[in-house]
Amino acid sequence: MEIQTHQRNGVKIAEVISDTPVINTAEDGLDLLGNLYYQDFDRIFIYQQNITPDFFDLKTGIAGEILQKFSNYRVRLAIVGDFSAYQSKSVKDFILESNKHGHVNFVESKAEAIERLST
Repeated sequence: MEIQTHQRNGVKIAEVISDTPVINTAEDGLDLLGNLYYQDFDRIFIYQQNITPDFFDLKTGIAGEILQKFSNYRVRLAIVGDFSAYQSKSVKDFILESNKHGHVNFVESKAEAIERLST
């Protein structure tokens, strides 16, 4: 795993880059949050392929648990990917609600992640 730093509008943003999944469990999400928070990041983006598919199965509770931790620490998160494959109404509603509030964003590109997290 590599962390690339981006600066935009005076905001420091961490990009998580990996060839393998980084978040397989809620504990992995908390570890990532803690490690990056300790490095003075409060805005992070990660790619969809670096998160277990179970995250998008809302019945597992992984998404809720991870996003609650990010919220508690006031760390903003963007997940970059193509979410059109998720046809479940609950997942679509979850993504829409998250994007509406802006603390967690589901976006299509790295540029969009940086833009959302820098404002």
